[in-house]
Amino acid sequence: METQWAESTGMKLYGFLGRDERRAFVLLQSIQGVGPKAALGVLDVLPPQDLAAAVARDDKAAVGRANGVGPKLALRIITELKGKPISDGPVATLQGQTATAPPIPSAVGEAVAALLSLGVAEINARRVVEQAALRLGEAASVQALIKAGLQELGR
Repeated sequence: METQWAESTGMKLYGFLGRDERRAFVLLQSIQGVGPKAALGVLDVLPPQDLAAAVARDDKAAVGRANGVGPKLALRIITELKGKPISDGPVATLQGQTATAPPIPSAVGEAVAALLSLGVAEINARRVVEQAALRLGEAASVQALIKAGLQELGR
């Protein structure tokens, strides 16, 4: 576990699961307007590899889902992190493509986005849509995945 010390009016201890999380935390705090709370909020929503992928695709919406990060700050984060190494691991998108190529919207991704817009928590939206995709197969439509996901959430 990596730790980061910060001093202001007192000492604060931040714990991280690995070096990538700590590196991303430090990088995020180097951006004007991003403090520890916002940096932790971003890392709660986007682990380091996902953050790197979001930066590579200019996905301001993904970064903007973090607590305390509005559209302007999300844009600043994307702009400032361009070209900086955020993660040691391979940067992959949900579809398994490298971050250098913009992802092709998939039915699963669109269904998750639809559930997010309805106010479903991201982790729950991903879970129910991925379960529905496994049940319904690769040829499932966005509408079928949304319907199955909502049914699963209603149980």
